[in-house]
Amino acid sequence: MASMVETTIRNVVTKGVETVAAFNRKRQKADRPHAFLGGIHTPVTKERTITDLAVTGTIPPELSGRYVRIGPNPFRPDPRGHHWFVGDGMVHGVCLKEGKAEWYRNRYVRSRALEAAGGPAAALGPRLSADFDTVNTNIISHGGKTYALVEAGSFPVELSHDLESLAYTNLDGTLRVPFTAHPHEDPLTGELHAITYNGTTHDTVWYVRVSPEGKVTREVAIPVQHGPSIHECSITAKYVLVFDLPVTFSMSAVIGGATFPYRWNPDHQARIGLLPRDGGADDIIWCDVDPAYVFHVANSFDSDDGTVVIDLCAYATMFEPAKDGSVDGPAGQPLGLERWTIDPVARKVIRKTIDAAPQEFPRPDERFFGQPYRYAWSMGLAGGDAGEFIGHAPIIAFDLQTGQRTVRDFGPSKVPGEFVFVPASAQAPEGHGWLMGYVIDTASGTTDLVILDAQNIAAEPVATVHIPCRIPPGFHGNWLPD
Repeated sequence: MASMVETTIRNVVTKGVETVAAFNRKRQKADRPHAFLGGIHTPVTKERTITDLAVTGTIPPELSGRYVRIGPNPFRPDPRGHHWFVGDGMVHGVCLKEGKAEWYRNRYVRSRALEAAGGPAAALGPRLSADFDTVNTNIISHGGKTYALVEAGSFPVELSHDLESLAYTNLDGTLRVPFTAHPHEDPLTGELHAITYNGTTHDTVWYVRVSPEGKVTREVAIPVQHGPSIHECSITAKYVLVFDLPVTFSMSAVIGGATFPYRWNPDHQARIGLLPRDGGADDIIWCDVDPAYVFHVANSFDSDDGTVVIDLCAYATMFEPAKDGSVDGPAGQPLGLERWTIDPVARKVIRKTIDAAPQEFPRPDERFFGQPYRYAWSMGLAGGDAGEFIGHAPIIAFDLQTGQRTVRDFGPSKVPGEFVFVPASAQAPEGHGWLMGYVIDTASGTTDLVILDAQNIAAEPVATVHIPCRIPPGFHGNWLPD
């Protein structure tokens, strides 16, 4: 426990840094073009409810629930020091029932930061930090509740069926540390597994396990260095995977006025930790890997030979400043879809390219997460530069057993986001069902919710729900069945 003197010193230092950062931010150009505040990323200004949605094709009657996606939508956009990852959260959802599209809704996640900027009143509920409660990265359903999530220092926000912010939650008092944007549910146990971190704590990250009923049942502190940004984790039958990679906290970025304080750090050793599910920090098997960064995993599993296999989208670098010193978004060199095989005895990682095309947001059939699997789907990237990260690109389907690769291009003016797999039924074979996601039409300024046959994504869509407004590119979405 820090003494009162230590706490006072930290507070003074923090306030001093914040003062310098604010000063340097104001010195930047207020009218400079920003890749993630213009074009398709231009923030929307209205919360809408639209009930007369046109549909092309036939919505499968088995689809009863909501497709929801969240992303940043700054209420008062300001390019000075802005980064795509820090904008106010906005949820976009479509409700499907009995073969019909009942509604489209978009709603802000009601943070105190949003209210302070002049937006809607903040939702009630506990905050982990008085300085950070913007939630904008993922939406999941767990224990019968819908949660909006973010990493690095905020509790989740519980949402209503209609996507209104009900309250911030510490899971009935059981969550004592930050949560994550990327917990993974073990389909065999119903538990959530997460590796979490705090932007103000640079020597510790945490493993958090949440029961099927929504209560934290395990918390393990893991020592680290430099304050790594850990966006993703993964699981196998034996392990929880810890990605300690060379994107770390940068005080110079903060002092310079950046609102997103993480940068590529070549001095930070890239490594993967294999934490036995019921083990402690001392039981982690750390395995060095060549420098790379990973946002998202397709899947991971234990092999019969004792190795651990991870399929993921890798980057040679990430968050390296541009010539003018700015870092507006996820600028880095994409390496495509890779397979990393970890030998826990030799403590070595072998990397192999599955597909070198730039891509992101890989998704499996979640019923097989943490287990050997066959199918994965990803979203192509328009380019490596920040301004071209999301643009005209295909959706890609992989049959990892046969090596077949199938591409779906929506047309020159169409920009897809992350697509998610929905099984045709609980008992359906792996990969048999639908793939769905939003596709922006840049020519008309509208958006479609497109439903594809997951086994034949190149075929005409099964159904297309037409939304008469633009949904800006966001981060993560999920199908939340009723």
